[in-house]
Amino acid sequence: MKITEIEVLHCDAGWRYFSFLKINTDEGIVGYSEFNECFGGQGISAVIEKLDYLLIGQDPLAHEKLYFDLYAASRPGAGGVIGMAIGAIENALLDIKGKALGLPVYRLLGGPIRDRLRLYWSHCGTYRIHQHAILEKSPVRKLEDLAGLGREVAEYKFTGLKTNILLFDEKPMLYSPGFNGPRGLPELPSDRRIIKALKAQMSVFREAVGPEMDILLDLNFNFKTEGFCKVVRAMEPFNLFWIEIDSNDSKALKYIRDCSTTSISSCETLMGLRQFKPYFENHSVDFAIIDAVWNGVAQSMKIAALAEAYEVNVAPHNFYGHLSTFMNANFCAAVPNFAIMEINMEGVPWRDNMVTNLPDVKNGYLQLPTAPGWGTDVNEEFVRAHPAKDSYRGLTISVKR
Repeated sequence: MKITEIEVLHCDAGWRYFSFLKINTDEGIVGYSEFNECFGGQGISAVIEKLDYLLIGQDPLAHEKLYFDLYAASRPGAGGVIGMAIGAIENALLDIKGKALGLPVYRLLGGPIRDRLRLYWSHCGTYRIHQHAILEKSPVRKLEDLAGLGREVAEYKFTGLKTNILLFDEKPMLYSPGFNGPRGLPELPSDRRIIKALKAQMSVFREAVGPEMDILLDLNFNFKTEGFCKVVRAMEPFNLFWIEIDSNDSKALKYIRDCSTTSISSCETLMGLRQFKPYFENHSVDFAIIDAVWNGVAQSMKIAALAEAYEVNVAPHNFYGHLSTFMNANFCAAVPNFAIMEINMEGVPWRDNMVTNLPDVKNGYLQLPTAPGWGTDVNEEFVRAHPAKDSYRGLTISVKR
């Protein structure tokens, strides 16, 4: 079997777009992967185009060889967008291999350790502040609206929910200076206003869902070390499952962890074994979050094995679309130190049409897919009919050699 063609597709997903890689073979087997170009990965399509000369005519089943061919060719700029492109390629190759052998990908990774995966409802309240109309959901306009949303999560039988920093003192907004706003706050302040708002937010959620629901809080890159320490101390009364923190300094994160009685999770923005290594060596985290979409599932298995050696459980970073959920399900099924899986239960109404099979979620657990490869395919007819909007900056509509 040989690789004959590589193509990238982008599909409109409302306020963002979903990106898919398609790899064709001379035997008619097609491999798909989902990747993320619209948030933090601008330029992945262009990198794939530059790397495809190393893939055309090659055996797609030799994914480990191809991974290291790609890595060697880009070693001076390893990681970042280049690493994300290589991860997307590896994942599409794994889909081909599973289909060629008639097996789910998790069978190639050692077989399933579990047949269902505990989920947490991610971005609880976040999307409903600014995107409620396109979601066709009731808006979150005031703090009290979060109580109704928390009860809704409980009605779906979820046992965990994750939220971000939401402010309601002026107008409803997501507070995220570490990523994209409000602008003009590079110092990432930890003022009393933000901490007071977080306390109120956690109080509403805790009262609404009761003591048995696990609540997770994602702080992203939104503070410096001293600010993170203030926040983790302020959150102690709410018995959170974890506080998620992005930090580029593993020793600083260890200091924050020492300040906290709540478990700390991190690492979702890291690429490759070498970047994860100091976070394990310095005992910086209770949970390591691995982005298998960016790293590639086969490489993520190695990262999870390294975490296991340091007695650390792992969780996937999965804030993408349905194909990503299938990819992460195959990863989580085969990982011994799996803890819990992220899933976005809310998205634009047409996102279900982007794939051929949907995730099977029952009572807050994802049932393991059984079809070969990832367990679902891209619905190309629909995706091609709903291309990403031209207004997305830096978008490459397709890559085809």
